[in-house]
Amino acid sequence: MGKIETPDGATRGILNVSRRSLLKGAGGLALGIFFAPLLRGMDALAAGGPLEPNAFVRIDLDGTVTVLAKHLEMGQGSYTGLATLLAEELDADWNQVRVEGAPADVKRYNNLAFGPMQGTGGSTAMANSWEQMRNAGATAKAMLVAAAAQRWGVPASEISVSQGVVSHAASGRSAGFGELVEAAAQLPVPEQVQLKDPKDFKLIGKRDLRRKDSADKTDGSALFTQDFKLPGMLVAMVAYPPRFGGVPRKVDSSKAKAVRDVVEVVEFRDLPHGRSGVAVLAKNTWAARQGRDALVIEWDESQAFTLGSEEIFAQYRDSAGQPGLPATSKGDAEAALAQAAKTVEAEYEFPYLAHAAMEPMNCLVKLSSDRCEIWNGEQFQTVDQAIIGGYLGLAPEQVSLTQLYAGGSFGRRASSVSDYLLEAVAVAKAARDKGVDAPVKMVWTREDDTRGGYFRPAYLHRVRIGLDQAGKLQAWHNRIVGQSIIAGTSMEPFLVKDGIDHTSVEGISNLSYAVPNLQVELSTPTNIKVPVLWWRSVGHTHTGYVAETMIDEAAVAAGQDPYAFRHALLESHPRHRAALELAAKEAGWDKPLAAGAEGEKRGRGIAVHESFGSFVAQVAEVTVKADGSYRLDRVVCAVDCGIAINPDVIRAQMEGGIGFALAAARHSAITLKEGRVEQSNFHDFQVLRMNEMPKVDVHIVPSAENPTGVGEPGVPPLAPALANALFAATGVRLRKLPFPAQIKA
Repeated sequence: MGKIETPDGATRGILNVSRRSLLKGAGGLALGIFFAPLLRGMDALAAGGPLEPNAFVRIDLDGTVTVLAKHLEMGQGSYTGLATLLAEELDADWNQVRVEGAPADVKRYNNLAFGPMQGTGGSTAMANSWEQMRNAGATAKAMLVAAAAQRWGVPASEISVSQGVVSHAASGRSAGFGELVEAAAQLPVPEQVQLKDPKDFKLIGKRDLRRKDSADKTDGSALFTQDFKLPGMLVAMVAYPPRFGGVPRKVDSSKAKAVRDVVEVVEFRDLPHGRSGVAVLAKNTWAARQGRDALVIEWDESQAFTLGSEEIFAQYRDSAGQPGLPATSKGDAEAALAQAAKTVEAEYEFPYLAHAAMEPMNCLVKLSSDRCEIWNGEQFQTVDQAIIGGYLGLAPEQVSLTQLYAGGSFGRRASSVSDYLLEAVAVAKAARDKGVDAPVKMVWTREDDTRGGYFRPAYLHRVRIGLDQAGKLQAWHNRIVGQSIIAGTSMEPFLVKDGIDHTSVEGISNLSYAVPNLQVELSTPTNIKVPVLWWRSVGHTHTGYVAETMIDEAAVAAGQDPYAFRHALLESHPRHRAALELAAKEAGWDKPLAAGAEGEKRGRGIAVHESFGSFVAQVAEVTVKADGSYRLDRVVCAVDCGIAINPDVIRAQMEGGIGFALAAARHSAITLKEGRVEQSNFHDFQVLRMNEMPKVDVHIVPSAENPTGVGEPGVPPLAPALANALFAATGVRLRKLPFPAQIKA
């Protein structure tokens, strides 16, 4: 029985269940996961069929190894990482390995980092699957070896496995996986397996291991929700109220129904998350859009949210003038500030941000009297099953979720209220109530996606730090004001403690720098009704910026080098230090930055931050022209994410995180005016353009620690490293995001 150490420190095992014992009624439960085989019917069982020793692997008669991935592939490389873990212990031929999305089943596929819940998020895919997938592969390998030993009449200890071939060197005999599948399927599943010593890894840590989703995405065979169709399917497009909280008062659908191929118009309102809308169902997307545009709707906005961004931040500034709830209280920050030789004060503003995934939200629903079937890029299976089941009066297991590829998410598809899925189900139900019994695919346009809410919350920070005569950091007082992502959701009991939403203060409440007096307070407004959700790296998106720009200001106030100042304050954090040291070394921090052309100023900035168990340091190099416009020339990134499962995926995720963060630093903001979202598409919610992407050098810190995540941790250090570089070039501190287009000294 392989061991897994859970977040609470307990050690629990993986229980493998043979198909024979399963049929006898035996079973096993390990941390909420039931490792039953994925049976392919009684005929396959009687014939020996494929080898399916657990819920994560199937080996077919042709030798194909199918990995069942419990985590969504949305571009972050999870399919490749999970397959690598399993194939490593199986000693499979990488070319014979394929990946399928696992079905929604919390008993077999729960996320060990989340507890009894299936889902993808928080950069947990590799961390929670590290031993689980390796055990799954080792179990299948042990059964193949046992089958070969039995067939050849030799000890199992004399048999070796390499690249999908089982061999006995002494007799010269060998067999491919497919040749042994039927015999192996009849054997008992071993209760204990031996995992490899890391020094024997052949796939884990290997560079240039081809990603398992690349070919399908290149030749167009990959199935995203937008590609998936069912016979008789209708497309739905929804007209939403222009302000959050509005409801339809009067709907004239006559012109919409006159559009060719429009089938029906339905309304939904009073959903559990509060959204209302009017949907047009048609035989194709274009007709649905034309029909929606032809609707004449009078909206009741008596309960709608009507504040604009300026009014929201004015309220936040008022709140920051009063004490908030204590998130961290160490020493006496106020007293230390009163005695400080030098103090620095700052106020920061962070806007709402849309996720802007390349594939807008969509969902395909098929309803029957006792079942709801959904196809989509599914990220939060257990939450979605519970909420949709509750809405329809079904048990969660009556809601089936088929996991397709997702064209990005950045947190948007992990909705704690199942918003867009629930709306798709509501449309399908309303259509069925009107006699239109057909599968329904709800499709959002880019405008729907940009204005649809569930943004990264807007935040305001008010910070004071104090240093003594020797330039040592003595005090840090930080007030944060912003909406809670978690309050009012099913996750509140787990992530909100004493009124503190952990996602609002993470990264600053546990500040890594040695400061004897630290006070972090949080104020959470309850009258701001803008729907909010986690956004790639969640609270670290703003707390990391504040921490790393304020520590830079402290270094300048102390008259010290920003790298050396950080290094000294991280004495008790060796992994922070290692990432910081590697980034500084590879960037040539100890050497002067090359001068720019005439009239240009150049600057270099550094930042280091831990998020989701990974440690990332970045050095940014900028050039500022005479008119104040600037370009980010290069980013040197060092990452410690434990054992590097797929180095190329790690590099890609760091590069992607840097580009994602740079867009938010330079351009992106969602603003409201009188409650209406002002942005609509990429022309006014600008993401990064190709010519703005800097040269990126990624270096991986060698580590023997268990793997941690890489999907999110590359984001937080970029903006502060860039801001610190711009300060080095211009002397201007940037405390409001996004940055202005021109920054003059």
